[in-house]
Order: sequence, then structure tokens, then C-alpha cells
Amino acid sequence: MAPSGPGVRLLPNAITVLAMCAGLSTVYFAINGFYGAAIASLAVAAVFDGLDGRIARLLDATSKMGAELDSLADAVSFGVAPALVVYVWKFEPHREGWVVALIFAVCMVLRLARFNTLLETEQPPFAKEFFVGVPAPAGGMLLLLPLILDEQVGRPGWWSQPWVVALWTVAIALLLVSRIPTLSVKTIKVQPRAVAPLLVLVGLLAAAVITFPLAALGAAMLLYLAHLPYSVRRYRWLARHPEAWSVPAADRRAIKRAHGVAARRLGLRRPLGGRVAGAAMRAVRRPRRAVDPTQVAAEAAGQPRPDKRRGWRQIGLRRHHRP
Repeated sequence: MAPSGPGVRLLPNAITVLAMCAGLSTVYFAINGFYGAAIASLAVAAVFDGLDGRIARLLDATSKMGAELDSLADAVSFGVAPALVVYVWKFEPHREGWVVALIFAVCMVLRLARFNTLLETEQPPFAKEFFVGVPAPAGGMLLLLPLILDEQVGRPGWWSQPWVVALWTVAIALLLVSRIPTLSVKTIKVQPRAVAPLLVLVGLLAAAVITFPLAALGAAMLLYLAHLPYSVRRYRWLARHPEAWSVPAADRRAIKRAHGVAARRLGLRRPLGGRVAGAAMRAVRRPRRAVDPTQVAAEAAGQPRPDKRRGWRQIGLRRHHRP
């Protein structure tokens, strides 16, 4: 690909600056009491943040300055701005609330610093499919989830209590700096046969966002939280199966099925959990018959055992039912 001109190289950086302006505008809207506009402004910043990198790679306009600018814009848009919005909405003028806002902002900056460091560290091939911790745009939107619920319902609830918001803020801050692997949509490849259904799904999502913006945004945040267990499970499976690192998704599914069939053929079943077959259970529970000491002494002396009448049950015969 031919080198991009100066004007083309300016486009990704311009989108990054627009994302930062949209993120900072959330503080302006929150100060003036327009919380719905603040949520929308942060969502626009998240969309711009997802576009600048892709456009830079598409136009071959990546640069060191663009990477640094993107990190600084993310720190402002998704770290400082959402923390100030939550403080203005629920904590002002309490000093404890300001401490909670600072915790979130600091964790966001630390998360971005670690992200930049990992770019220069050699990692397994499958690691590029995951983020380490919750990414910055998702963390900023998750922080505003109580505010989204408050605006959607139209009245305060338990989710908007100051102590609940404080715990939620600290929990999201910990997710930012955690080592939990989260899926990265940058590496998702769409098969040709799935393009049409995916476009229909995108149209339905756009209609939902336009018709019910707050409800759609809140549902998206809840679905993102719900995907975390699946992401951890997938990461661990890939770490144990190097043969699936550089193969398409269809081949990975075949590898999973092959491992499942091999496990069943080897008899690797789940434990019965204390259950025993009926006959074995009866044998375990059957009390032992008492030993007669006189009979033991007679057998030791070579005397024949006393002839006891064997019942019909002992010789395996059935009782004759008389008419």
C-alpha cells in the first residue's frame, strides 16, 4: 500500500480529538443537570474511540503520536469525565465521594499504562484476542449504569443510593486493573455466509437504540458483564490447547468436539457423586451375619457341619402358589 498523505494521516487523530471533546462534554452536561445528554455524549465518545484505530490501520496512517494521543484521550474521556459525572450526580459536595471518584480515575490511568506496556511485551498468539481487564470505553460506560437506570425508570431506586453507587464505582475500578481476560472485537472475523444475518442484527440494534436508547444501552452493559465468565473460560481453553492458536473458528470447534469424543472414549466421566449401583449398594448396606463360635470349633476339628434345613429362598426356588 502506498504511503498515506498528510491529510489522510490527520483523519484518525482528528477522530481521536473529537472523542476527547465528546467525553469532556459529559461533564458540562452533568453540571447543568442534563444527565441524558451526558450519557449520550459518552456513548458518542466510545463510538469515536472504536473508529479512530480502525481507520488508521485501514488507511495505513498509524503513528506513534496517534497511539499516545489515543491513550491520553481515553484517560480523559473514560477516566476523568465519568468520575466527575458520578461525583456531580451523587456525591457532591461530600469529600468521601470525591475519594471514590479519584479511585476510579487513578485505576483507569493505571489500566491504560499497563495496556501500553503490554503492546511491547511478547505474548502468546491467542492473547491478541483478549484485553487484560475491562477496556477503557466499556469501563466508562459501566460506571454510568446506575445513572442510566435512574434516567430510564424516571425515579430514584436502590441502585442510586450513594453507598450503592460508591461500591459500584470501586467494583468497576477493580475490573479495570484486574487480570480478567475480556474479548476484543478487533480480532473477530465474520464468515461470508454470516454477513447478511449480521447486517440484519445491526439494523435491529440501531432501531432499538433510536427507539429506546437508555434501555438498549443498559441492556448492552448487562450483556457485557454477563460475557465475562465465557471470556475467562475461552482464554483458559486456548491456553491449554496450542494447536488452536492459529486456526479459524470452525477448526477450533472441531478441535473441541474431538477432545470431547476422546474423553468419552477413554471413559473420563464425571464422578457418580457417591451413587453406587443398586446391587452394590445393597451389598454395602447388607449387615454381616453373626459367626457361631461352636460351629467354627467343629469345623476346625474336622467334624461335619450340622445339617440345617435350607429354605426355598436359599436354594433359589420359588414358592409354589397354590390355587
